[in-house]
Amino acid sequence: MSDIIKLLPDHVANQIAAGEVVQRPASIVKELVENSIDAGATKIELIIRDAGRNLIQVVDNGSGMSETDARFAFERHATSKISTTEDIFKISTKGFRGEALASIAAVAEVELKTKTHDAKIGTNIYIEGGGFQFQEPIQTAEGSNFSVKNLFYNVPARRKFLKNNNVEFRHIIDEFQRVALAHENVEFELFHNDDIIFRLRKASILQRIVDIFGRKLQPLLIPIKEDLGWIQLNGFVAKPEGAKKTRGEQFFFVNGRFFRSPYFNKAVQEAFEGLLLPGYIPTFFLFLELDAEKIDVNIHPQKTEVKFEDENLIFALVRSTIKRSLGIYNVSPSLDFDRDSGMDAFLNQKSTSGSFKVPEIVVDRDYNPFREESVSAGEKVAMTEMYQQNIQAEPSKINLFEEEDFDEDLMRLPNGYWLFNKNGKTLMLDLGRMHRLVVSERNGKKKRTNEKHTLLFSLEYHMNEIEKNKFRSIKKYLPELGFEMVIANDNVLRIDAVPQGLKETQVMKFLENLFEILEYRTEDEFLDFYNNQWNKIQSKSRFDFLYKMDAELVIKDFTALGFPEFLPSGKRCFIEIPLDDLKNKF
Repeated sequence: MSDIIKLLPDHVANQIAAGEVVQRPASIVKELVENSIDAGATKIELIIRDAGRNLIQVVDNGSGMSETDARFAFERHATSKISTTEDIFKISTKGFRGEALASIAAVAEVELKTKTHDAKIGTNIYIEGGGFQFQEPIQTAEGSNFSVKNLFYNVPARRKFLKNNNVEFRHIIDEFQRVALAHENVEFELFHNDDIIFRLRKASILQRIVDIFGRKLQPLLIPIKEDLGWIQLNGFVAKPEGAKKTRGEQFFFVNGRFFRSPYFNKAVQEAFEGLLLPGYIPTFFLFLELDAEKIDVNIHPQKTEVKFEDENLIFALVRSTIKRSLGIYNVSPSLDFDRDSGMDAFLNQKSTSGSFKVPEIVVDRDYNPFREESVSAGEKVAMTEMYQQNIQAEPSKINLFEEEDFDEDLMRLPNGYWLFNKNGKTLMLDLGRMHRLVVSERNGKKKRTNEKHTLLFSLEYHMNEIEKNKFRSIKKYLPELGFEMVIANDNVLRIDAVPQGLKETQVMKFLENLFEILEYRTEDEFLDFYNNQWNKIQSKSRFDFLYKMDAELVIKDFTALGFPEFLPSGKRCFIEIPLDDLKNKF
């Protein structure tokens, strides 16, 4: 039998490696920005076009590279960050494998302009699809300038599987935020299609969080700090009112590196035990500092999984520190066995007379609980006349068996769902989703109007940079829908009027949902999302249906629509319960 094992060509091996390192444009952003951090940059610019499909550019003022290093950096397993096996167990830099640039160059067109601080001239390198094209001297600024163009141009299958621009740019922002939060002493700028998204100056950790997520988060943040010598924990957690149903603003960092840990997430969740509604996740920004030899980041190519030597101790530290801070800031009750807090008001009260008077207890010594109360003669006559009146009984006006009442059985479950017998089948209904379809159908038949409700007092919505940029892109549609709003100063949006039917208490949540989408490509796309959010905010939740009469009304309207099984989003409105199969289990 002939030999069949052979070495893969370099370009094939690079493309295989790229499948692990470069999953989407956000992966390239992470690798290039982290390289800039490792190079000692104090200012980093990130320029994106078309959510990274056509251009990802990172410009920094770091140490730069020499002519030889610039060429050698694109070779596989070429790195300046480790040299021996022992270095793997004490990694202090973001990158260390030496695979990122080779993998990126294998699936894109890459141009590098770089210059060291002491060099008179820089280097320009161009690589296309893993193939070296040219290298030439160039006059450029100190630092490095990476341009990655036409991502996956030579791997059409990979490019086809990229999501839409909204999704891909959201992933880019996620990676950008993680690096920016971990390095508050570095200036960052993010541009997308020539629009400025973020401009972050050097600041404290608190200010960096506020600059990224907006001022409305600031009053909710509680500082966390603990130093045990071998480990330091600091950061912030949000009060229970800052918790959300979806994950997003949960950040763990170790030695300046973002990582995911369901185990430590559980520690934070346990610290908030009894303070959050079911299904809500606390917001937190926690930073761990410990010896690099006590952690292992060499687990996954994305380097977001970290193994800790003293995992259980860190779990206890996170939980206890957060719980103590919540107690200190009166978010959760704390026990003080040395002093009764209820005595403070008593000791600090001031008498109007200027002197303290002991309260007196007055006792009626003649009171007998067994003595019968005397009734006057007039009261006896009045009571007698009342009971002797001849009042004709009238039939009850309540009809327990209305003609329009359902023949089928209808019963509410403790979890908010309803059981409904229809045509011999037992269905479990989600009345909230059913009501949303009814509201959507009703609103669809109405003609769109720009009727508005002028607010007596203007509302203020504090925007972050993402929301501010989003408002500029959709503000031309808002007056036609009944909104009157303007950016009053800096990042404060003043709302003077809202569409008729939108409650003041719903305005902030409604705007958050509108600003959630990063890019509306067409007016129809925006209006579709707007209508969806409008229908959602006007419909009830399944927990709002407590009475049988309300449930029956929704079921009648839903039946008129043909009793559809699914929402347009694909979510079920009801499921069939196989009662006959369940009976056989007993």
